[in-house]
Amino acid sequence: MLFLSHFSTKPHLLFSSLSSSSLRPRLPKFPFYPSYFTKSPSCPSIACHVSTTGGGGAAQMESSASVDSVTHDLKNQRLDTETETDGGDESKMTKKLKALEDLNWDHSFVRELPGDPRTDSIPREVLHACYTKVSPSAEVENPQLVAWSESVADSLELDPKEFERPDFPLFFSGATPLAGAVPYAQCYGGHQFGMWAGQLGDGRAITLGEILNSKSERWELQLKGAGKTPYSRFADGLAVLRSSIREFLCSEAMHFLGIPTTRALCLVTTGKFVTRDMFYDGNPKEEPGAIVCRVAQSFLRFGSYQIHASRGQEDLDIVRTLADYAIRHHFRHIENMNKSESLSFSTGDEDHSVVDLTSNKYAAWAVEVAERTASLVAQWQGVGFTHGVLNTDNMSVLGLTIDYGPFGFLDAFDPSFTPNTTDLPGRRYCFANQPDIGLWNVAQFSTTLAAAKLIDDKEANYVMERYGTKFMDEYQAIMTKKLGLPKYNKQIISKLLNNMAVDKVDYTNFFRALSNVKADPSIPEDELLVPLKAVLLDIGKERKEAWISWVLSYIQELSSSGISDEQRKALMNSVNPKYVLRNYLCQSAIDAAELGDFGEVRRLLKLMERPYDEQPGMEKYARLPPAWAYRPGVCMLSCSS
Repeated sequence: MLFLSHFSTKPHLLFSSLSSSSLRPRLPKFPFYPSYFTKSPSCPSIACHVSTTGGGGAAQMESSASVDSVTHDLKNQRLDTETETDGGDESKMTKKLKALEDLNWDHSFVRELPGDPRTDSIPREVLHACYTKVSPSAEVENPQLVAWSESVADSLELDPKEFERPDFPLFFSGATPLAGAVPYAQCYGGHQFGMWAGQLGDGRAITLGEILNSKSERWELQLKGAGKTPYSRFADGLAVLRSSIREFLCSEAMHFLGIPTTRALCLVTTGKFVTRDMFYDGNPKEEPGAIVCRVAQSFLRFGSYQIHASRGQEDLDIVRTLADYAIRHHFRHIENMNKSESLSFSTGDEDHSVVDLTSNKYAAWAVEVAERTASLVAQWQGVGFTHGVLNTDNMSVLGLTIDYGPFGFLDAFDPSFTPNTTDLPGRRYCFANQPDIGLWNVAQFSTTLAAAKLIDDKEANYVMERYGTKFMDEYQAIMTKKLGLPKYNKQIISKLLNNMAVDKVDYTNFFRALSNVKADPSIPEDELLVPLKAVLLDIGKERKEAWISWVLSYIQELSSSGISDEQRKALMNSVNPKYVLRNYLCQSAIDAAELGDFGEVRRLLKLMERPYDEQPGMEKYARLPPAWAYRPGVCMLSCSS
């Protein structure tokens, strides 16, 4: 199936690996802006019907009203006992901070899923297993704590005093085993740059286990860069300080932007050097080694399911077992659906077929995974974040941003921007393509579930439809809020992004400055651009006229909102960050850290914890990138880390 990206000028053969010829989704070409790249049809409308077993007719609703229906309705159909399990009245609970030795470990993943009978780290194909038990093995010499997240420690209910312990770096470099941990590496596969890559797995990440806090929240702790595993292939299983600082900081920056993400508890140096060829040009160099402790409710990926489906009939039962595990622990509202209610949805097919999500929990789960993914990608587009390596093994089933490699936030608005040098030839994973790639990845996930007989072709197609509808609703709502508009206006948003692309306007700074525009139609024409003077740099007369024309139409739209300029400014500033983790900021912290000064890493962490606040005295961190930031290894990176 040929699939034309909304920013691409040529089609990609994206669905060549679909195993079922009956999977023919009406794939939306997302009307992402600017419009001059390609004209795209609107996302297909999906009629939603909600009925009860004893009811008569069903009320039809518009697609916009139904976009949140699946997740919303499923989450509200819960057994009363789940509320008790979740902790009940939190105001009555007291949270006791714990020492490392007192953490409440649980090991559901290794307890409930099939494991590798071998425990060595020799690179090999691991069959019929979801994980291999393996211990951290990175060489360590006087490891040092670089930084740690108070927020993550709070979620784990870990006493902040623990970070002052002299042996803390030994625990989180893997040199000293944590009491109660049962370390393992996960087995998964994936499509890399659109091609099936077979077994991949945790090649340098070792999960220590799961921590349960007083609210029964489950958090996996994982050491990235902790040594070889059976999934390391020809690599050394290690990580360098450069990439570890980037992952640590961006994990926390994304969280405080309000975007679902894996987290980072701490970052330690190993005291050893690691050889890396950053640009794959035959010039390797020694870099300081480091290990970051990643934290998430689960590190399950699309590829966690794909690998078992790819191995034929014998391993298809593992796909079901793994799906049951995810639903049981991370989608309990689906496990506890009230079977007396029926959630049925028209697929919009010519035969007016219906998908009933309460009759198949796997279909309900797949829909929610698709919607979470769509919502996540829409949020990326809103803040100008480009992941850089959207392979299926880097897609979380929980809808989290995962695996921070050569990521980048937009500086000058360029829809074709990719931060990954490996991606340059085709720009498959560029900023503009992310919504389409998210859909392609969801299609691979749906195909996997269909191969395991967990969902049928009709349900698989519906999963992909839900992705498109959810993405468009979320993205339109985000852009409407970013502009402070009373309602979505495609023409105004489209023209704005066209102008920004032509004049290479800084994405983050422009939207922050836009809140200074007054909704006053009487402002003289020669004063209209004054609030945007700092972000509209070096524009000629023709471009100035184009911007004046846009501001006039924008002000006209704002004047119908009925809210004051002050209210609108506050609302816009609450969704348009002043500070994002630009690559050059990361590099400044890396340069200092490699010389033994961790102060800038810690300052950036504190800064990114309040991205929407003005933070007087920190304005320099919102500046445009300096000239040196455009050198290789800063604005663009390879996957080598």
